[in-house]
Amino acid sequence: MEARMEMSQAPRGKRRGGFNFKNFASLIASVKPRYWQLIIGLLLGLISTSFQLIVPQFASGLINQLGKHLNLALGALVIGLFILSAVISAVSGTVLGFFGEDVVAKLRLALWDKLLKLPVSYFDEQKAGEISSRLVNDSTQVKDLLANSFPQMITSILQLVGSLVLMLFMDWRMTAIMFIAVPLMLIIFMPLATRSRKIGFTRQEALATFNGESNEILSEVRLVKSSGAEVHERAAGGEQIDRLYKVGLKEAIYDSIAGPVMTATMMAMVVGVLVYGASRVLAGSLSIGVLISFLMYLFQMMGPAGTLGQFFSTLAKTSGSTERIQELLAAPEEDQASGSAIDAAGQTLTAEHLDFAYADDKQILHDVSFTAKPNQVIAFAGPSGGGKSTIFALLERFYQPTSGNIKLGATPIADIKLADWRKQIGLVSQDSAIMAGTIRYNLTYGLNGDEFSDDDLWRVLKMAYADGFVRDMPLGLDTQVGERGVKVSGGQRQRLAIARAFLRDPQILMLDEATASLDSESEMMVQKALDKLMAGRTTLVIAHRLSTIVDADEIYFIENGSVSGHGKHKELVAKHPLYREYVENQMRAGA
Repeated sequence: MEARMEMSQAPRGKRRGGFNFKNFASLIASVKPRYWQLIIGLLLGLISTSFQLIVPQFASGLINQLGKHLNLALGALVIGLFILSAVISAVSGTVLGFFGEDVVAKLRLALWDKLLKLPVSYFDEQKAGEISSRLVNDSTQVKDLLANSFPQMITSILQLVGSLVLMLFMDWRMTAIMFIAVPLMLIIFMPLATRSRKIGFTRQEALATFNGESNEILSEVRLVKSSGAEVHERAAGGEQIDRLYKVGLKEAIYDSIAGPVMTATMMAMVVGVLVYGASRVLAGSLSIGVLISFLMYLFQMMGPAGTLGQFFSTLAKTSGSTERIQELLAAPEEDQASGSAIDAAGQTLTAEHLDFAYADDKQILHDVSFTAKPNQVIAFAGPSGGGKSTIFALLERFYQPTSGNIKLGATPIADIKLADWRKQIGLVSQDSAIMAGTIRYNLTYGLNGDEFSDDDLWRVLKMAYADGFVRDMPLGLDTQVGERGVKVSGGQRQRLAIARAFLRDPQILMLDEATASLDSESEMMVQKALDKLMAGRTTLVIAHRLSTIVDADEIYFIENGSVSGHGKHKELVAKHPLYREYVENQMRAGA
C-alpha cells in the first residue's frame, strides 16, 4: 500500500493467570461439541477406576489365603479385573480422543471462518504468525484440557477419594497416616505447582510472539537476503530464542524439583506405612493381605496426585489460550450478508468529500471527490504517499471512510452487498498476488473452477498475451507456480493477473501501478493486455508513467491526501504548475 498502515496495535489487557471456567465453557459450547462422547468417555473412565479400586480388596483376600490354599477363582477374578479395567480405560481414552478431535476441528473451523470474515484492518494490527498460533497451538491446548487433562482429573479425584475411603474402612489407624501425609504433601507441592503454572503461561505467550516474528521474517526471506539483514535478524531472533530459553530453564527447574519432591514425599509415605504396617503385622493386629492392599492403594494414589498437579499447570496455559481465542472470535467482522445486489454496468461511480485516517492521529485523505462515468478512464497521479492507493482501498471497501460517501449511481456502495460489489471489481496491482498452486487454480481463484473449460482459460490467457509462456511450461495449465508465484517472472505474473481479470469480466477495473516494476519488454506486453482489458469498462488507474495517463478521460492530481486539480492532460499542464513539473520530471526520467 502506498500509504503505510500506521494503525496502533490495540493494547492488550493484562491477562489473568487464573482459569475462568465460565469463559472456557462458553467457548466450548459455541462449537456445539458431541457431549455424549464426553459423557460416555467419563463414565467408562469412572468404571475403569472403580475396577482398579476393587482389585486391592480381592488381592488382600487372595494373599491372606496363600498359606492355606490357592484360590484359583479369586486369582482369575483379580487378573480379569486388571484386564477389564485396562480394556475399558482404552475404550474411554479412544472415545475422549474422538471428542477432543471433534472439538478442535470445529473450533479451528470457527476460527478459520472468522478470520476470512475479518476486515483488512484487523490484519494490519496482528502478525500472521500470532494469528496462526491461535488457529493451531491455542486450539490444541483447549483440546488437551478438554479431552485429556479434565477427564484424567475426574478419574484421579475418584481414585484418590475412593482409595482413602476404602483404606479408612480397612484400617482407620493406618489411614490416619494418609490423612496427615496427603495434606502435608499438598502444602509442599502447591507453591511449586503455582510457580510452574505462571511459567507455563509465560512460555505460551513467548512462543506465540516468536511464532509471529519468525513467520514474518521467513515470508520475506528474499528481502532479508537482498538487504544483507541476516546478521540483524539473527540477533533479533536470538533475543526471542534466548527469552524462550530462559523461560524453558525456569520451567525445567521447577518441573525437575516438583518430580523429586513428589516422589520423595510419596516414598516417605510408603516407608512410613510399611514400617507401621510391618509392626502391626508382627503384633498380629493386621494381616499381611491388608498391608499389601494398603500399599496397592498407596501406589494407585501416586499417579493421580501427579496428574492433579499437572492439571493445574494445564489450566493456566489453557486460560491464556481461551482468552486469545475469544479475543479473535469477538473481533468485529465485515458485514458480507446485508445490502442489495446492484449491477455496476452503465452506472456512474462517485466519491463525495472523502476523509480517511488509518489512525486517529494521522489523516490520509482530506475532502477527496471524483467522478468516473461509464466506460471512462480515470487516472490518479501525484507524488508517492499522497493517498492514491488508499482511495483504491476505500473503493474495495477494505476500510470505511471517516466521513464522506462513495456511490454507484444514487446508491452508496456501503448499501450494496459486499460479495456482489467485489465481484464487479477487477484489481491489477503493481505486485499482483499469485497463490501457491497451479496456473489453472490461480486463474479461477475465487470463482467456480468447474464453470470454465480449458478453452475458456486459454482464451483469456491469449487475450492477456500469456498463452505463449504457459504453453512452454512443462504441464501447461497444471504447472505449479510456487509459493507467492516465485516460479514465474514479474511480467508473467502481471499477465496472469490480467487473464484472471478477463475471466472475472468485471464492470469496474482498477489498475494500481500495474506496469511500474517491469522491464521495458514486459511493460509493453502488459500494457497491450491492459489496453484490451480496459475496453468497454469503467477504469480507474494509478500510474506514475506519463504514457499511462495522458489519454485518460479525466486526471485527478493527488497531493498530501487532497485533490489539488483535475482535468484532461493538456488542461492540467496549462493550469496546474505542480502537474506540469510532474510531467516534465517524467519526461526527463523517460529520456
